[in-house]
Amino acid sequence: MVANRAVMESIYRIPDLQSKIPKIEPVETGIEGLDELFYTIKERESEPITVPLGGIPRYCVMNVTGVPDTGKSLLVEQFALHRASLDEKVIFISVETPAEFVAAALKQRAKATGVPDDKLDQNIIIVDAASHAALREDHISLLDTIAHVIRTYKTKTVVIDSLTGLYEHREMQARAIIRPIYNFLKKWYQTALLVTQKRSSHEEFSAESAGGYAVSHIVDGTMVLFKETIDSTYKQRMYSLPIGETVRLFRIDGCRMCAHDTSTHLMEIKPNGTIAIGLPLQKLTGGEKK
Repeated sequence: MVANRAVMESIYRIPDLQSKIPKIEPVETGIEGLDELFYTIKERESEPITVPLGGIPRYCVMNVTGVPDTGKSLLVEQFALHRASLDEKVIFISVETPAEFVAAALKQRAKATGVPDDKLDQNIIIVDAASHAALREDHISLLDTIAHVIRTYKTKTVVIDSLTGLYEHREMQARAIIRPIYNFLKKWYQTALLVTQKRSSHEEFSAESAGGYAVSHIVDGTMVLFKETIDSTYKQRMYSLPIGETVRLFRIDGCRMCAHDTSTHLMEIKPNGTIAIGLPLQKLTGGEKK
C-alpha cells in the first residue's frame, strides 16, 4: 500500500487566506515616467476601469536586466534614494562594488536628486557582499544577514546589485540560488529590485539574463533596459537623431501583481545621472495603440 504523501497544510480556500492577502498599493520609485506604467482596477457602476497605480506594487520583487551601460544601477540607486527620502529603511546589497564605493556613488546621486545627507545616512543600510565571499558563495549566510538587518532596522525595501554576481561562475545553479532569495523576500514582505546582467549571446531586449530565464520565471516581473545605435536612415528619421548616436529604451516585461503598460518606451539618462522614462515608441512611429 502506497503511503499518502499529500501535504495537507499546502491546501487553502481563498477565505482561509483573507487576513494574509496583501493590498495592492503603490511604492513610488522616484523615477520620472515609471510609476504611471503600473495599473490597478477600480470598480464603477457600469464596468471596471484601469487607472495608474502610481508606483510598483508593494511587496513586488522585480528584476531589472540589460546589457552593460544601460542604466540598471542608476535606476535602482535612484529608487533606493527616493525611498530613503520618504524615511523608509532600505537594504542595498552590493555584490559587485565594495561598500565605500557604493556609498560614494549614492552620495553623488543624492546631490543630483536633492536627497539630504541625513536621509541617506539614516535610511540606507549597505550589505557588502562584494568584499565578503561568504555572502556571495553561501546564500544561507546572505539570507541570515539580510534577516538580521530587516529585524534590526525594520526595513521595507531591498536592492541587490547584482543578483548575477551570486551565480556568475555556476549558472546551472541559478534557479537553486534565486528561488530561496525570492521566497525569502516575499516571506519578509519586502519590496525589491534585483539587478541582473545580460551576456552578449542574449537577445538584448528580452527578459533573459545570465542564468537563462531562471530570474524572469521566478520573480514577479522584469524591467528590461536596452540601448540601440542609430545606424540607418530609417532609425535616423524615427528617432530624429544623427547616425552614430545611441537611443536608450525601456519595457516592463510582465508583472504578476498588477496590470502594466506593455509598450517599449524611450529612456533618458540626464546629465546629472538621473533616469526618466519617456514616450512610447508608437508615438514616434505613428502607430499609437487605440
